[in-house]
Amino acid sequence: MHNPTMNSRAAWLLILAASAILMITMGARLTTGLFLSPINTSTGLGIASISFAMAIGQFMWGAAQPVFGAVADKYGTVRVLIVGALMLAAGLAATPFVDSQFGLILTLGILSAAGAGAGSFSILIGATAQRLPAERRGFAAGFINAGGSFGQFVFAPLMQALISSVGWVVAMLTMAATTLLTIPLAWPLRRSAGVKPGATPAPAAPVGIGLGRQVRDAMRDRSYLCLHIGFFTCGFHIAFLVTHLPGEVALCSLPVSVSATAIGLIGLFNIAGSLFAGALSSRVRMKSLLAWIYASRAVIVVLYLLAPKTPLTFYVFAAALGFTWLATVPPTAGLVGKLFGTRYLATLFGLTLLSHQIGGFFGAWLGGLAFVHFGDYNWMWYADIALALAAAAANLPIREAPVVRAAPAAA
Repeated sequence: MHNPTMNSRAAWLLILAASAILMITMGARLTTGLFLSPINTSTGLGIASISFAMAIGQFMWGAAQPVFGAVADKYGTVRVLIVGALMLAAGLAATPFVDSQFGLILTLGILSAAGAGAGSFSILIGATAQRLPAERRGFAAGFINAGGSFGQFVFAPLMQALISSVGWVVAMLTMAATTLLTIPLAWPLRRSAGVKPGATPAPAAPVGIGLGRQVRDAMRDRSYLCLHIGFFTCGFHIAFLVTHLPGEVALCSLPVSVSATAIGLIGLFNIAGSLFAGALSSRVRMKSLLAWIYASRAVIVVLYLLAPKTPLTFYVFAAALGFTWLATVPPTAGLVGKLFGTRYLATLFGLTLLSHQIGGFFGAWLGGLAFVHFGDYNWMWYADIALALAAAAANLPIREAPVVRAAPAAA
């Protein structure tokens, strides 16, 4: 890495630490769907009620990111990561001891979800982007994103094995304890780490542009709003699948191991997809890459609906969808950085992730309602296809150039 502010070893340590943190927080967050049926059996609350609590968690994960991103931009990343780790562990550890929908909303829906948000994409990618040269940010975002996918690949079969062997309560408590490992991993992300004496910080926002002004400018920019539309769709897809794929597998009279393997395959193939998207982000137009990713999802879902429902079908579907799963993150983060710079990237990218998780709320919640009212998820698959095509179209008019701002008024 040829950044005057960081030596190569420090840059790699920064990227690896951020990737490892995301591996844990995303691994814990994206495997909660495996607990839906055991929690329902234990509490008798019903699939719709538990899905609603998990849907609240989808929204809260997104809502927390611009808030924690603003705190990280002002006070530093490490403090945010420590607070988030404690919240995530506490929420997961408390979940086995509640037996009401309100209790699940507090633990899974608010506490653990907000904690996971404090250790997620916007904070981690924002912290690294500020200290890396522009040509390396796409690769770094893809590498960090791949860490989250690897967490899903590791956690899904591990949690399913623990649920089957020692019960969901021990599995949940084990996952809670594991999330505390993010605290020591946060140390390399402190602001002064790896900065050479006398080095100049990475480019920030223009002089005179504060956080409030930057957010107002962004929310009036058409290209930025188009990114929000695409990310809403991405969140809808992901939340629906991580919450209800086990239910879809059960409807096909297949064993629960198929859903755990499929979720793990999504994570495994997303490692390749994330690295691929991160590398391409510095070589092709990022808006075109996003349009192709979203359009491909529509094709993948159509092929899944036409295929016979066998374990192999679920594995191929998971692998294909996994390649596009969170491959949207590197180009989306890259476009936000292109438009507005890196000074407030954690906040501005966090806001796009809020839109992502508003979509996630509806994906998780409507999936539960669809199952209760229709007995299957067909209408959700149709919605997936329509939204994917709309997202592909929304990304085409995006402008890939810095936003030109008026110079601040002279004093």
